[in-house]
Amino acid sequence: MSNIYIGYHFTVDPKELGSEILIAELGETPFESFIETENGISAYIQKQYWAEDILKDIQILESPEFNIQYTFEEIEQVNWNEEWEKNFEPIDVDNTCRVRAPFHEKTDVKYDIVIEPKMSFGTGHHETTFMMIQHLLETDVENKKTLDMGCGTAILAILAEMRGAKPIDAIDIDNWCYLNSIENAERNNCSNITVYEGDAELLKNKKYDVIIANINRNILLNDMQQYVECLNKEGILLLSGFYEEDIEAINKSCTEKGLTFAKKLSRNNWVSLKYVN
Repeated sequence: MSNIYIGYHFTVDPKELGSEILIAELGETPFESFIETENGISAYIQKQYWAEDILKDIQILESPEFNIQYTFEEIEQVNWNEEWEKNFEPIDVDNTCRVRAPFHEKTDVKYDIVIEPKMSFGTGHHETTFMMIQHLLETDVENKKTLDMGCGTAILAILAEMRGAKPIDAIDIDNWCYLNSIENAERNNCSNITVYEGDAELLKNKKYDVIIANINRNILLNDMQQYVECLNKEGILLLSGFYEEDIEAINKSCTEKGLTFAKKLSRNNWVSLKYVN
């Protein structure tokens, strides 16, 4: 396999949502690694798979809603572990839960979660992950059947198991996230998590006591009916991945389907909402 890569360095505005969409679209091409940067992302592709028109189908680059600029360069022998180490910071929540990579020093917390941040999925959006962890830390999930939808690195599924939830389904549409979630569940000695690759179509005829969905506004609104149909009576729905200005649309969708608002958390304009059935 060639060790020569082409690296694209994107500046993205607005960064959070734009980077998420950009990674999703680039993921449909031969780009194989993504690193979150201060102003956007860097994406890497093996030179043997590169072509001058590699970005021709990346629709967000033409969107008036985002300002995206990029440069690219040839890079030899990328050390991914070194790149991840430079870009991934641990997440510490309320002195109770810490999400870290294997190269971070272990600290004395009740819930110590170790993830290998492949392609840096799960290293961004600290605000949403942080708030979802806060919700889980104060929610009784003991022996409750749980779904982690859009699981990414499976951080939330792993914490749910540590808090006593079982059985747990973790679902992500991205193949790298699927494989990474399996690896991280094993790394944390989880025995009650089953990881699936796919989308909300997998939820047919499933029932859960707790549903965790840290995705984005449009996917949440599109799939909300399936979440509600899967939620047992008195079940709990935890949502994040959207902004303060999205609350009205999310809340309208949830309450119209019979859910009752229970709690809101906010962090740097990101929001996480809790509903009960």
